Amino acid sequence: MTATEARPEAEAEAPDREIGKERRRKEDQRLITGRTRWTDNIQLPGMLHLAMVRSPFAHARITSIDTAEAKQSPNVVDVVSGQDLAETQGVLINAWPITPDQKTPTHLPVAIDRVAFAGEIVAVVVARSAAEARDAAELVDVEYDELPAALDLKEAAAADADNGGALAHPDLGTNKSAYWVFDSAEAGTGGNVDEAIAQARANGGIVLEREYRQQRLIPAFMEPRSTVVDPTGEQLTVWSATQIPHILRYALAATTGIPESKLRVIAPDVGGGFGGKLQTTPEEWVTVALARRTGKPVKYTETRSESLMAGHHGRDQWQKLTLAADREGNVTGLKVELLADLGAYVSLVGGGVPVLGAFMFNAIYKFPAYHFAVQTVLTNKTWTDAYRGAGRPEATFAIERLMTELAAEVGVDPLEIRERNWIKHEEFPFTTVAGLEYDSGNYEAATARAKEMFGYDELRAEQRRRRESGDPVQLGIGVSTFTEMCGLAPSRVLGQLDYGAGGWEHASVRMLATGKVEVVTGASAHGQGHETAFSQIVADRLGVPFEDVEVLHGDTQISHKGLDTYGSRSLVVGGEALVKATDKVVEKARVVAAHMLEASADDLEFSGGRFSVRGTLQGVAIQEIAGAVFAAHDLPDGMEPSLDSDATYDPVNFNYPHGTHLCAMEVDTETGALRMRKYVCVDDIGNVINPLIVSGQVHGGLVQGIAQALWEEAVYDDAGTLVSGSFVDYLLPTAADTISFEVDHTTTPSLTNTLGTKGVGEAGTIASTPAVVNAVVDAVRHLGIDDIRMPCTPERVWRAIQDAGTGAEPTTGAAAPHFDASTGMEGTTDRTAGAQDGAQQ
Repeated sequence: MTATEARPEAEAEAPDREIGKERRRKEDQRLITGRTRWTDNIQLPGMLHLAMVRSPFAHARITSIDTAEAKQSPNVVDVVSGQDLAETQGVLINAWPITPDQKTPTHLPVAIDRVAFAGEIVAVVVARSAAEARDAAELVDVEYDELPAALDLKEAAAADADNGGALAHPDLGTNKSAYWVFDSAEAGTGGNVDEAIAQARANGGIVLEREYRQQRLIPAFMEPRSTVVDPTGEQLTVWSATQIPHILRYALAATTGIPESKLRVIAPDVGGGFGGKLQTTPEEWVTVALARRTGKPVKYTETRSESLMAGHHGRDQWQKLTLAADREGNVTGLKVELLADLGAYVSLVGGGVPVLGAFMFNAIYKFPAYHFAVQTVLTNKTWTDAYRGAGRPEATFAIERLMTELAAEVGVDPLEIRERNWIKHEEFPFTTVAGLEYDSGNYEAATARAKEMFGYDELRAEQRRRRESGDPVQLGIGVSTFTEMCGLAPSRVLGQLDYGAGGWEHASVRMLATGKVEVVTGASAHGQGHETAFSQIVADRLGVPFEDVEVLHGDTQISHKGLDTYGSRSLVVGGEALVKATDKVVEKARVVAAHMLEASADDLEFSGGRFSVRGTLQGVAIQEIAGAVFAAHDLPDGMEPSLDSDATYDPVNFNYPHGTHLCAMEVDTETGALRMRKYVCVDDIGNVINPLIVSGQVHGGLVQGIAQALWEEAVYDDAGTLVSGSFVDYLLPTAADTISFEVDHTTTPSLTNTLGTKGVGEAGTIASTPAVVNAVVDAVRHLGIDDIRMPCTPERVWRAIQDAGTGAEPTTGAAAPHFDASTGMEGTTDRTAGAQDGAQQ
């Protein structure tokens, strides 16, 4: 079946329908002309500014803090320590304790007697300008008594009070925070994995054991985090560059004693997040505390170095996988054992990120038996939490690397081994070995389309020619076939996982007297295009012009209910709430239309924004009805003069986008230099609201996933100092480092929501990393290499080739020669290779 054949007839929308149109984003005009209102742009009368004094040590006791000189600095209003704020600063919360006995160290916004990571706040300067605050912060004299730091993830997991290893929090007596297990035999969703592995060994089958490293990453959003707090009105108003204004409001109220009704949180224009602003931060708590202490508006905006050092990080896992299969490559069992680095504290949902991945290691494959176990570990590094994909990229990387290894073991093409094991389209809905029900999908269609676009057979033929000729530049082809769980719902399931919130979303639709429409959503945008996509949905459902719909969000006083934006939930959860609210408006309007037309409501048809009496030309537009309701001169008896409607939607299931990603990489075996030749992806995200927005989401996601494969890594030295603390050393790709991607989609609508949509915001990031690494390894597999640790820098590739040639174990010691790279993806990869390989992993 071709991709085109896989798309339902319904996708060919009528020309006048908004859904399916490539609408340019409403938001872009103000964004590209500089008429935005970032948090740091906010200026209030009499506003003061903050600067944070941060620990240079990963682990130390605070023995004294001398603020006298700083207080004498020009225009300094106050300098406070954690002890000064002890009664008012509150505490940071963990919303997802994954086990009842989880070790959760207390996380104060400003440390009082001990610091647990380099970058932790120890004092705060309040001044009349940001520059003066930063200057004075340099004058705060803090004495420390340095303590042993837990830095290496494996060593930290093994340490305890008895064996003398370094403890991130000595009072806990261990670095182990929580141990969470899923077993298919115990859950009744599959067989016993140990028996499957033993049986494979006994019967001459295949047992693959692999260990993969998910390096630590930093969510490097365009806009640094910023907070402004105004305590001067009846309410305390907080502006923050956050993804979660509603959750932030609740958390502040729950931990500071401020009544929730007296808190207003506004997320104005937010310049990206990627999970990095899915957080309640110490800086937000500190800014609130200092605004209350001074009685004046206060602002804090982090520097980029502070963002990289003290904003939460992502990923950071050791993954051990054992896969069992028969000789033909039919999988029989999968065992996953993880060590996950939480950093110094258990953050908002950080402990639960690996748990999200637990349900995705089985991916699109029909594993009969499955076991997953994760040990979360505390270290003296910056705390970790969600980063684009949150657990799903980690799982997809591991299983897609492992399935490629299985193909090599069996001696078949990587796509063939996947086809032998994936869920066929006629088998949906399918209950997986992890207990989830995939409602719809067609992996065959997406793969067929991707192969066609990629020229798969031709590139394989070229690869064979290069091998046979001994070409020093070898070609590798990488495959990633993925699915993910989106929406972070339903609430009952989240409750069973001990998650501290629900999965619902709220929306309101207001019909104004002039026929215009206001939409209020609890989803809070930070670059996704909510205002455009939601306008398209409402325009279609109500039959009003796209331009007549205004979308309001990001302010807890305007949008009084919501659970915000993360986990690709905005459209599939927030959009469905919007559909339900819009349909209520139509039904209210139907009653008024029947009254105006002197007809039975049952005899009315609604199409194109107009109610008409079936079989006649009589009709009335919904805008006319809005005006009549506003006047209220002649309404049906007992009807209130309002069409406005609210709806709260709680999904019955996650939704499951999927796709096939193919990557061709050229590897210079003499230098290790890398060049991306081609990248094709075909994603199935259900029905598409706006293809232009979808393409943008996919392109952005691809770059972030490719960046993990080739460039990005947060590196610490042996003292716990972040070596990659600026963009000089933390390697972000630019447009010059990437190529033009070829993207397309197939369509199998979701069966669990009205729109038939699936999430797309994280798809590119989830699928691309293993596709690229599989391609790099594929290029040099004939040299005896079956893994290269990410990021696959030219140095690491070169070393792997050298070690393979000598039969030695891979090393990270001796420096490789420096190679100038001039084209494609080669340009920037050498800048941090030495630091990455020589420092603490």
